[in-house]
Amino acid sequence: MNTQTLEQMKLLRFYGMQRAFKESLQPSSINYTNDELIAYLMRSEWDDRHNRKIERLTKSAKFRYKAVMENINYETDRNIDRNQIQRFAACDFIKNKESILITGSTGVGKSYIASAIGYQACSLGYKVMYFNTHKLFTKLKASKADGSYLREINRIEKQDLLILDDFGLRALDSVNRNILMEIIEDRHGKHATIVASQLPTDAWHQIIGEQTIADAILDRLVHSAHRINLKGESMRKKLRKKH
Repeated sequence: MNTQTLEQMKLLRFYGMQRAFKESLQPSSINYTNDELIAYLMRSEWDDRHNRKIERLTKSAKFRYKAVMENINYETDRNIDRNQIQRFAACDFIKNKESILITGSTGVGKSYIASAIGYQACSLGYKVMYFNTHKLFTKLKASKADGSYLREINRIEKQDLLILDDFGLRALDSVNRNILMEIIEDRHGKHATIVASQLPTDAWHQIIGEQTIADAILDRLVHSAHRINLKGESMRKKLRKKH
């Protein structure tokens, strides 16, 4: 009967429950009461589904590399407010549909912090997408040619958190400018966005170009956003010095 029960759990995709029930059949297992066994099986299934959901969300986000909030470096010369970062870990900014702008020179850890917040959001069940901004624009330009542009834009719009990394490395042409406007307009007041850039926000107007569109984008993105302005030496240089 136990073999049949295990097979039925597998067919129903109760993988956490199946694994827990197998363990409960071992001679060394705790001698559960009926109520305790049911609670144990249900908790195991819940945990398994939750963990698989986080894994699925993290994989779908396509982060450049793995980053965790616990490993953020708070050395004083980096100009990082620990309390601010801890508030971001609660992801209330996603609930409130707010933006975070992370600026600083090359190698100071902008991408790491953006990714760490993204991983944290996934762990709390939020849908996240991470992009190198230039690669995203290239992809969306190509999608205009093959007819998949609206599908891609709609998918981006539905994410609870969008991370645009390396923004501003290249000035925007008219196509990319309009793409950015559409993305920001779709998300404004509906979903959260993180933008990481080597350039200070004061220089974004020039990078976007075309005053009217630049004004519209920055009005929606910058004025009410949370700011992280990283300083100090490149983290990559520091690591090389240690080795």
